[in-house]
Amino acid sequence: MTPLIVVQARSGSTRLPGKVLRPLAGAPLLQRMLERVLATPGAIDLVVATTTDAEDEPVRMLCRQIDVRCFSGHPTDLLDRHVQAAREVGAEVVVKIPSDCPLIDPSVIRRVLDAFAANADRYDFVSNIHPPSYPDGHDVEVMPMSVLEQAWREATQPFEREHTTPFIWDQPQRFRLGNVVWESGLDYSRTHRWTIDYPEDYAFIAAVYDALWSERRPIFSLPDILALLDVQPELAQTNARYCGVNWYRHHLGLLKTVSEADTRQPTD
Repeated sequence: MTPLIVVQARSGSTRLPGKVLRPLAGAPLLQRMLERVLATPGAIDLVVATTTDAEDEPVRMLCRQIDVRCFSGHPTDLLDRHVQAAREVGAEVVVKIPSDCPLIDPSVIRRVLDAFAANADRYDFVSNIHPPSYPDGHDVEVMPMSVLEQAWREATQPFEREHTTPFIWDQPQRFRLGNVVWESGLDYSRTHRWTIDYPEDYAFIAAVYDALWSERRPIFSLPDILALLDVQPELAQTNARYCGVNWYRHHLGLLKTVSEADTRQPTD
């Protein structure tokens, strides 16, 4: 079974409009991220899941230009968008990776995929973010299509529809959950922010691409970025005030497996 990686992407963003189309090393951010996803070792399939909104035509156009399959679905119900995109492809295994991870390491994707494949009879869901340990921006969640469809049929809370998978991972008593921990033994999930949601995040990511990307070596690795930060530690301060900030903070009290220790508010 070839896993289908679904990358959700849209032009609209309340905090950073058009973030997926901002330039990185001479190309749109989404294109650079998809290049990294496509560099995942082994067999994968890929679809970009955008919305039916007219403002997301640039996303569809980019996918046509770089020959990546694109599906247009519900603007806010990402659970439905993932299911419909996977149905269109006929996927049996679905992988959720958000488009705000332009520094994701292809080897990390493969490690989570391999963990799922090796334990398909033991787990209903495998990720590397429940709980996280990798630098923020390495989100990989894998599940059988049957489990995703179960969530699609039963999830009723708005945050369960918007964030696709909480219905699954927030019910460990019902679903068998597996987690892949960073093999380094470190936990950089709240100290190293490599995702994009704010202008400072873009400034950090653009600086990393300026330093490490080249046509001869376009796919730099997680260790390459850490080595860069050892030499230029000031780069990490660019967006440090957002380290540990995530969407959980809006739903404390609703999420059963998430506490205040798992998130924080942005600081001034």
